[in-house]
Amino acid sequence: MVYEGMRSIAGPFLASLGASALTVGVVTGAGEGIALVLRLVAGPIADRTQRHWALTILGYAMTAVCVPLLAVAPALGSLGLGVAAALILLERTGKALRSPSKSVLLAAAAHAVGRGKGFGVHKALDQVGAFAGPLVVAGVVAVSGTIWPAFALLAIPGAVSLVLLAVLRTRLAVSSVEPAPAAPAPRVAPGGRPRLPGTFHAFATAVAVSTAGLMTFGIFGYHLVDAGLVSDAGVPVVYAGAMAAGAVSALAAGAAYDRWNHAVLLLLPALVAPVPALALAGSLGPVLAGIGLWGAATGIQDSTVKALVADLVAPAGRATAYGVFAAYQGVAALVGGTVAGALYRDHATLLATGIAVLQVAAYLPLVRALRAARLH
Repeated sequence: MVYEGMRSIAGPFLASLGASALTVGVVTGAGEGIALVLRLVAGPIADRTQRHWALTILGYAMTAVCVPLLAVAPALGSLGLGVAAALILLERTGKALRSPSKSVLLAAAAHAVGRGKGFGVHKALDQVGAFAGPLVVAGVVAVSGTIWPAFALLAIPGAVSLVLLAVLRTRLAVSSVEPAPAAPAPRVAPGGRPRLPGTFHAFATAVAVSTAGLMTFGIFGYHLVDAGLVSDAGVPVVYAGAMAAGAVSALAAGAAYDRWNHAVLLLLPALVAPVPALALAGSLGPVLAGIGLWGAATGIQDSTVKALVADLVAPAGRATAYGVFAAYQGVAALVGGTVAGALYRDHATLLATGIAVLQVAAYLPLVRALRAARLH
């Protein structure tokens, strides 16, 4: 609820502080990049220290604090935009710290029921908050006529989340690694770090290309208001709809993954390819369709792709693998957000065409990785 509520209105909020489309693209793209690239550090730390719970709780605490603090940015005058950008980037840093550890715990918990289903259910439950948070933000913006009170209100679910984590930590003794490894033990590189297989890097490359094509919702939110398609209060409602699409796609793709194995991931580039052309169109219908596809693709990326990472990499190196995998996505998110912000105004057709071509190219490393996974 907290961070998705913030992301749903980040574009219009930054614009209200004086940001251009390029600035919105850079800040939101850099935020996603930080949330992903810094996992290169967080993953190995988690593998080395086995402090999965501590890193998870710290990461969630950063989100619970930084998002409500955005409420003070409009009162800071010329400093407001810089402070808001810094808080958004710090919140994404918290995401980077917790994610590898959280994914390791989830992979262990889901081992007994099927990783596709486990990650799919997790994503669907995550999307409940992702749906509710933007709706709360939309209601507050509609009533107050401004954005900042919504961030202050998000302090409440942030505090509740920390209380829940504290209770869970004391009541649950969850092992970070399942007792029966699902993959061979990884080779070790000099320095003791697990050496990840080439098929893992091929898969990470394919998903990174899709991530670049998805861009960030900050650009879509900016476009919705800039083109006069919806009001500020309507942007979080659109985002909530995208999150609902993500929940459905995560559950469906997770179930399909467990039943038909890895081939379901071949759908990902096909979902991403038409997103820019639709989501940056001039009328509301195509834009909503494009954002719906964006949400569906995001649901698969944040759930089912992580199941394949767990199948490709041995338990002892999974936090490192999730960190490296996220770094691929982070670089792609930064590039995608920056390029989209730069081309949005005058070269939208070039942007849409280029991303569609990239998605076709993504099939080469994707097919290689899936073929190797079938032979595991």
